[in-house]
Amino acid sequence: MKGYIPNYKTKYENEVRPALKEKRSFSSIMQVPRIEKIVINQGLGDSLNDKKIIEKGIEELSAITGQLAVSTKSKRDISNFKLRKGRDIGVRVTLRGKIMYEFLERLVSSAIPRIKDFNGLNTKLDGHGNYTIGIQEQIIFPEIEIEKVHKMTGMNITIVTNSDSDEEAFALLQEFGFPFKKN
Repeated sequence: MKGYIPNYKTKYENEVRPALKEKRSFSSIMQVPRIEKIVINQGLGDSLNDKKIIEKGIEELSAITGQLAVSTKSKRDISNFKLRKGRDIGVRVTLRGKIMYEFLERLVSSAIPRIKDFNGLNTKLDGHGNYTIGIQEQIIFPEIEIEKVHKMTGMNITIVTNSDSDEEAFALLQEFGFPFKKN
């Protein structure tokens, strides 16, 4: 496992990086944007009534990513939602390095094509070079067994790049093969 290099890491080094350097005419290869981390967040508001929802969410997100997920806690009291400070309300995981590239490959090649009525991903970035995908159902990932799903839950997948420019980050994601909508 020590000498293992994920396919998408190799693809970045050998295909994506040189193509972006050429297209964007960067003076140095180090100026080419790269993905720094992927953050997956799942809000589980129903967990206020049932603690097993958080446990199941951690189990599913850990299976999807290959890394242990952690629960997120509420920061304040909100009486309208019957929410108390410090209660578990979701799960999240941050991926970096080899696990990040492995997840990215599974996302692009197997999970996104399984989305029902898929017309392409939204082309809007956040203004700082980061891209967030909203997934409606966790069953698009092959690691999830449909028979064991307690409840359909969505998730947000945020891809954080080191670029401040949306155009550069968008070009990076296009080179990785993200199926964006055609304008």
